[in-house]
Amino acid sequence: MFNKIMIPTDGSDPSTAAALEGIAFAADNKSEVIGVYVAPEYQYPVYVEIIPPTYPIEEEYDALMRKVGMEYLQPMKEAAEKAGVKFSSMILFSNTAGSAIADAATEQACDLIFMGSHGRSGLGQLLLGSVTTKVLNLCQIPVLVHHMKKKK
Repeated sequence: MFNKIMIPTDGSDPSTAAALEGIAFAADNKSEVIGVYVAPEYQYPVYVEIIPPTYPIEEEYDALMRKVGMEYLQPMKEAAEKAGVKFSSMILFSNTAGSAIADAATEQACDLIFMGSHGRSGLGQLLLGSVTTKVLNLCQIPVLVHHMKKKK
């Protein structure tokens, strides 16, 4: 039914758990998976006229975020290999993660986006919830929102 499924993650435990459920869903549907991590865009310090020597340059930031993203996507890659699911990954840079996910899913001709509703706790939970809401509002393709079962 679904040929290509996009599964975003923020690297948190609940987000990773939802992503692994997405891999299982993809295996059941014999679908290909594209794992996605959206990193914030590089921000130049605005409080000084020159960049402090301890502040990372844009290339260092880019390399670090790509490394972090690959670490976050690794559990998905391993699960996909075990399940026999074709897997590829993308690291995106955007301050509007919801828009980046929706745009990437369209550009990659995905049939479905599978994502958790809350990947973090506290304020992060609110922010990721808003990412899910943004994706739901922007996408013209189906979005399957995975809700984690509460531990008793």
